Amino acid sequence: MATDDCLFCRIIAGDLPSEKIYEDDDVVAILDLYPVSPGHALVLPKKHTKDFISTDPELLSRVIAKVHKVAGQVTRAMNADGFNLATFNGRASGQEVFHLHFHIIPRKAGDRVHVGWPKIRYREGEMAKVAERIRNVDEG
Repeated sequence: MATDDCLFCRIIAGDLPSEKIYEDDDVVAILDLYPVSPGHALVLPKKHTKDFISTDPELLSRVIAKVHKVAGQVTRAMNADGFNLATFNGRASGQEVFHLHFHIIPRKAGDRVHVGWPKIRYREGEMAKVAERIRNVDEG
């Protein structure tokens, strides 16, 4: 169900302008208004869903198939050497628009685009404890 206060629902409804690059029954793909690189695209499910975790797995499987298709189109059209694929889940991750979306960011060798994060190291025995905690969590 679309929501009036959702930026992406308004784009999908045609109430806000966008540069669409793909559309079908499940998704709309648009160029990002503030691209990391030329061709940076967003794939949005037409059905409003807040984020990755809250999305019905059946819908998610259809959406990810379309992400695959659009990523190939963007990569070929931009003559990219590769691409970054990203989604954010929750405010702490950096999610700003609470409508599931996938970023496809075309990359070229030597493009100087930095997509990274600091790397931490586990203390002695900590990795095993974290793995055990994850394996034993309820499906919820």
